[in-house]
Amino acid sequence: MHKFLIKCVNCALLVVILIGIPAITRAQFGNLQVASASKSRQLIFAGLIIAAVANVLLALFVKNRKDRILCWEWAAVFGVLAGVEYAVAAGYFNFDWLKKFLLWLRKEV
Repeated sequence: MHKFLIKCVNCALLVVILIGIPAITRAQFGNLQVASASKSRQLIFAGLIIAAVANVLLALFVKNRKDRILCWEWAAVFGVLAGVEYAVAAGYFNFDWLKKFLLWLRKEV
């Protein structure tokens, strides 16, 4: 039962952080955007860090070994996603190669 609860809460957090926050911050009224892209990235990064820390704290207090391992795994997932988000925001990781490939593909087809 604990495993199911841990998985449901973490999946809900993923949906809220990766889908909900960008949807809310990119709301537009006509040509006016409600929040900037940098604010959206900050909120996503903060949400991922908070979720990772929450999973680490839960792993420290859970007594069942399998539940503790599951919490550590989810903390690692959120930590990796936070690292990727930071790398994208800092410019270490970009998708220019994908953009060039798709433009080339569109030209060829």
